[in-house]
Amino acid sequence: MNESEGLRFRRLHRPHVITDDLQEPQYKGSSSYSGKVFRVTLLSLGGFLLLPLLVIVFILESPIQPEVFSLSEPPVMTGCYEPNLKLRQAERLFEDQLVGPESITNIGDVLYTGTADGRILKLVGKRIHVLTRLGKPPCGSKEEEPTCGRPLGIRAGPNGTLFVADAYLGLFEVDPITGEATNLVSPGRMVGGRKLSFINDLDVTRDGKKVYFTDSSSRWQRRHYLHLIMEATADGRVLEYDTESREVTVVMENLRFPNGIQLLPDQESVLVAETTMARIRRVHVSGLNKGGMDTFVDNLPGFPDNVRPSSSGGYWVSMSAVRPNPGFSMLDFLAQRPWIKKLIFKIFSQEVLMKFVPCYSLLVELHDGGVCTRSLHDPHGAVAGYISEAHEHDGYLYLGSYRSPYIARIDLSKV
Repeated sequence: MNESEGLRFRRLHRPHVITDDLQEPQYKGSSSYSGKVFRVTLLSLGGFLLLPLLVIVFILESPIQPEVFSLSEPPVMTGCYEPNLKLRQAERLFEDQLVGPESITNIGDVLYTGTADGRILKLVGKRIHVLTRLGKPPCGSKEEEPTCGRPLGIRAGPNGTLFVADAYLGLFEVDPITGEATNLVSPGRMVGGRKLSFINDLDVTRDGKKVYFTDSSSRWQRRHYLHLIMEATADGRVLEYDTESREVTVVMENLRFPNGIQLLPDQESVLVAETTMARIRRVHVSGLNKGGMDTFVDNLPGFPDNVRPSSSGGYWVSMSAVRPNPGFSMLDFLAQRPWIKKLIFKIFSQEVLMKFVPCYSLLVELHDGGVCTRSLHDPHGAVAGYISEAHEHDGYLYLGSYRSPYIARIDLSKV
């Protein structure tokens, strides 16, 4: 036997190593009894958990009946809308001493605001005084809001008194010294065949004879504001209260969530933030065009809340939520998909859904024709969050909020 034959012989008799890999082919395509039990158990558990969800989806009714509507593609956030950090230069006032100072006004150097616990506060220097309470405690929960009250829009009238719009309790005139409150328009009042359900903001003419205010919905109250936004029904109105005759009349209807309101200098028309539609309408309340309406600005980069005058002759518009472009706007996406809205409200509560709304503070200054002249941003609301209004006084902007525990103030000379 030569050397090469010897090598072949040794290869043929080399011992084999037995491993698990070699045994695998004979079990391929089969499964053990324990594996079957695991899969059956997992499927059963999944079905058990899925069944209640299916019941919710297919049997329970949705609390909202959303309408289909369309929004234009949001404007690109460039130019005047270019993101910046200007609102982060604000300072917080009265932090953790009040909650939800929605609207702010002043008489002289004294500031006034209404808060989430139903109080009207008088802010003198660094001190807080409770001027009055429009409702009755207890306060603090969604269920207690209708009796506690929720003061929203607040204005200083020409006669030196305060006018307050409470979402549940109606319109009030309040003495800024004594706190005595007079109810002008009672809650639940029938106007034009519909009940007042969500009084929001107001403005008063220079002669004090007329008060214009928004009734955001005849169907939903303030505590269900997200239902109103998602349902997007056109049941909001602009109304007029005559301080002499005490009559309330409808000026404009069929608006989708009319919110902030601001008289124009001519006193013949008002600007109205139509929140759901991301636009501001001009409603003619007197003069030759009385009863007419046109658009002051359309397709804003966010959903407008209150509108207040600026010292340069324009208007400060606060955005309760933004429509980022580039980016993704959930409300824009859902506008033409009412079935998704119904499904969402079957599964999640308003409180849970609010956690998914990005906190991006945006304030824009608009002039005639809806031209944007500047914008102030605070991405993520790090300093000034959830802003609802910008009240300008003595070179400062005082920023109201529908939920933050402070008033933010920014020096306009620095921005």
